Amino acid sequence: MAVVIPCLNEAEPIAGVVRHVLAQGVDVVIVVDNGSTDDTARYAIDAGAVVVSESRRGYGRACAAGVKAVPAGIEIVCFLDGDGSDAPEFIPAVVGPVAANVADFVMGSRLLGRREPGSMTPQQMVAGWIAGLLMKLTYGVHFTDMSPFRALRLDRLRALGMVEQTYGWNLEMQMRAASAGLRILEVPLDHRCRRGGVSKVSGNLIAGLSAAWKISATFLRLAVSPSRYDPRRPL
Repeated sequence: MAVVIPCLNEAEPIAGVVRHVLAQGVDVVIVVDNGSTDDTARYAIDAGAVVVSESRRGYGRACAAGVKAVPAGIEIVCFLDGDGSDAPEFIPAVVGPVAANVADFVMGSRLLGRREPGSMTPQQMVAGWIAGLLMKLTYGVHFTDMSPFRALRLDRLRALGMVEQTYGWNLEMQMRAASAGLRILEVPLDHRCRRGGVSKVSGNLIAGLSAAWKISATFLRLAVSPSRYDPRRPL
């Protein structure tokens, strides 16, 4: 199993995140430096991560670069954020159903779990609820969140044909998984306030509106397009 962590200027929390993830017994931690201007990459390497660089900004680009860097022999990939808000001790809960072949795609839900006060904005919670309702109406699959903490088999991920390069990546994955008829499971997990750095979205009105627009555009585009799922897509 590999854990992919997209990062942008997360020098303060990243070493602790990497060490905590490695303590869960994962095989490799891949930190994707998405154009940081601080020492994120150096601290991640010192903590035991493999670091790859994706200088073109974009959450989806960073995640895709991490997937591309997954070494041969890895069967499951898990994603989480590098700001310390995701709790790595929940990796077994997220990855376990995939490893046991109970589910193809497991989503961690912050809304179903325990949240530190202030760890999520009301806008984030409402956005997750609305997206979940729309996906229920469109695909018959209900999500409560668009959490970055998720896991799926690498061959299933690559078969989805992901193309989104920005903040719509998480929503695209959920929609393509639902459209493809994958076995989907949502599990509760705890969520914390970020352990350092500055939020790229929730603390910035313009960035938040931009992310909301990109996520909305992603939903509309995918809702009217056919599934791209192709199990023959090469690994």
